[in-house]
Amino acid sequence: MSTTVERTRASDRAYATLLEEIQSGALAPGTVLAEVEQAARLGVSRTPLREALQQLSAAGLVEQQSPRVTVVSGIDADDIRSLFEIRRALEESAARLAAERGDAEQFGALASEFALAGASLGAATGRDDYYALIARFDAAVDAAVDNDYIAAALRTVRTHLVRVRRMARDNPERLAASVAEHRLIAEALAERDGELAAHATHVHLRNALTSILDSLHAESEGQP
Repeated sequence: MSTTVERTRASDRAYATLLEEIQSGALAPGTVLAEVEQAARLGVSRTPLREALQQLSAAGLVEQQSPRVTVVSGIDADDIRSLFEIRRALEESAARLAAERGDAEQFGALASEFALAGASLGAATGRDDYYALIARFDAAVDAAVDNDYIAAALRTVRTHLVRVRRMARDNPERLAASVAEHRLIAEALAERDGELAAHATHVHLRNALTSILDSLHAESEGQP
């Protein structure tokens, strides 16, 4: 195995670990990622670590405060609004295209799964199962759209979205509403109704943004 391949794999491992830790909140905004300490902790040399940090920087998840100091990027209400602006543009367009190009039966089956998902949200794994279903739905939309540029842009958005979701408080009522909203989108795609799918996506994203911002505001005010 060549040194280049070994380094690439080490870089990929370091990137995956740091990404998960940033998205989960284990590495909070403002955390300093010192090269020597992080390389030792992750069991890689400094070169693949730098490559991993460059990937994270390109995605906007870390930033250079100085030539030698890299920190986890912060994210605030304005960042979240900006994220949802691009998310809305991409996902509404993707919904229209997926209605035209996608497999109606596949989206019909996903709509049925969303119909059942609401009843299982209270289970121990209900929330995780629901997010896994959303991931499969997103993958089906991406495959239907079949546009590498849109898919790449959505991957970047979703990378940040995982982080935003974890920042927001649990809201059972919002989660149940989200299930119903996804079901409507999937049903519209199954019926090849692009305008309904785009409109339902718009409503879903508007409601999601409002809920997230309300949650962050409540947390900043110290409300229970």
